[in-house]
Amino acid sequence: MNGWTFFYLMVVLKIPIIALLAIVWWAIRKEPDGGSSGNGGSPVSPPRPPVAPRPRPARRGPHEGPQPLPPARVRSPRPRERETA
Repeated sequence: MNGWTFFYLMVVLKIPIIALLAIVWWAIRKEPDGGSSGNGGSPVSPPRPPVAPRPRPARRGPHEGPQPLPPARVRSPRPRERETA
Protein backbone atom coordinates (compact mmCIF):
# COMPACT_ATOMS: atom_id res chain seq x y z
CA MET A 1 0.00 0.00 0.00
CA ASN A 2 2.86 2.40 0.70
CA GLY A 3 4.20 1.87 -2.82
CA TRP A 4 0.99 3.10 -4.46
CA THR A 5 0.83 6.15 -2.20
CA PHE A 6 4.41 7.02 -3.09
CA PHE A 7 3.69 6.52 -6.81
CA TYR A 8 0.54 8.69 -6.59
CA LEU A 9 2.29 11.52 -4.79
CA MET A 10 5.48 11.48 -6.86
CA VAL A 11 4.12 10.81 -10.35
CA VAL A 12 0.39 11.34 -10.76
CA LEU A 13 0.22 14.69 -8.96
CA LYS A 14 3.06 16.04 -11.11
CA ILE A 15 1.11 15.61 -14.37
CA PRO A 16 -0.96 18.85 -13.95
CA ILE A 17 2.21 20.79 -13.09
CA ILE A 18 3.97 19.50 -16.21
CA ALA A 19 0.89 20.34 -18.31
CA LEU A 20 0.82 23.88 -16.92
CA LEU A 21 4.50 24.38 -17.69
CA ALA A 22 3.96 23.03 -21.22
CA ILE A 23 1.10 25.48 -21.84
CA VAL A 24 3.19 28.42 -20.60
CA TRP A 25 6.15 27.34 -22.75
CA TRP A 26 3.87 26.98 -25.78
CA ALA A 27 2.38 30.46 -25.21
CA ILE A 28 5.82 32.04 -24.94
CA ARG A 29 7.17 30.32 -28.05
CA LYS A 30 4.13 31.06 -30.23
CA GLU A 31 4.59 33.91 -32.67
CA PRO A 32 1.86 36.56 -32.74
CA ASP A 33 -0.56 36.41 -35.65
CA GLY A 34 0.05 38.99 -38.34
CA GLY A 35 -3.66 39.25 -39.06
CA SER A 36 -5.07 41.30 -41.88
CA SER A 37 -3.68 44.75 -42.42
CA GLY A 38 -7.12 46.21 -43.26
CA ASN A 39 -8.64 49.21 -41.55
CA GLY A 40 -11.51 47.21 -40.08
CA GLY A 41 -10.46 47.73 -36.49
CA SER A 42 -11.21 50.69 -34.31
CA PRO A 43 -8.50 53.31 -33.89
CA VAL A 44 -6.68 53.58 -30.62
CA SER A 45 -8.30 56.28 -28.53
CA PRO A 46 -6.03 58.88 -26.92
CA PRO A 47 -5.60 58.58 -23.17
CA ARG A 48 -7.92 60.61 -20.96
CA PRO A 49 -6.51 63.51 -18.99
CA PRO A 50 -6.19 62.77 -15.29
CA VAL A 51 -9.09 63.79 -13.07
CA ALA A 52 -8.29 66.57 -10.63
CA PRO A 53 -8.54 65.48 -7.00
CA ARG A 54 -11.48 66.78 -5.01
CA PRO A 55 -10.77 69.43 -2.37
CA ARG A 56 -10.56 68.23 1.19
CA PRO A 57 -13.50 69.08 3.45
CA ALA A 58 -13.02 71.82 6.01
CA ARG A 59 -11.56 70.62 9.27
CA ARG A 60 -13.47 71.61 12.34
CA GLY A 61 -11.98 71.46 15.77
CA PRO A 62 -10.93 73.52 18.76
CA HIS A 63 -8.55 75.56 16.63
CA GLU A 64 -11.27 76.60 14.16
CA GLY A 65 -14.47 78.56 14.50
CA PRO A 66 -17.82 76.96 15.26
CA GLN A 67 -19.64 74.90 12.66
CA PRO A 68 -21.81 76.86 10.26
CA LEU A 69 -25.49 77.11 11.08
CA PRO A 70 -27.84 74.76 9.27
CA PRO A 71 -29.82 76.29 6.41
CA ALA A 72 -33.25 77.75 7.12
CA ARG A 73 -36.18 75.38 6.77
CA VAL A 74 -38.26 75.65 3.69
CA ARG A 75 -41.87 74.64 4.05
CA SER A 76 -43.78 73.47 1.06
CA PRO A 77 -46.87 75.57 0.35
CA ARG A 78 -50.15 74.01 1.38
CA PRO A 79 -52.78 73.66 -1.30
CA ARG A 80 -55.76 75.94 -0.85
CA GLU A 81 -58.78 74.28 0.58
CA ARG A 82 -61.68 73.96 -1.81
CA GLU A 83 -64.76 75.81 -0.94
CA THR A 84 -67.73 73.51 -0.86
CA ALA A 85 -71.12 75.05 -1.34
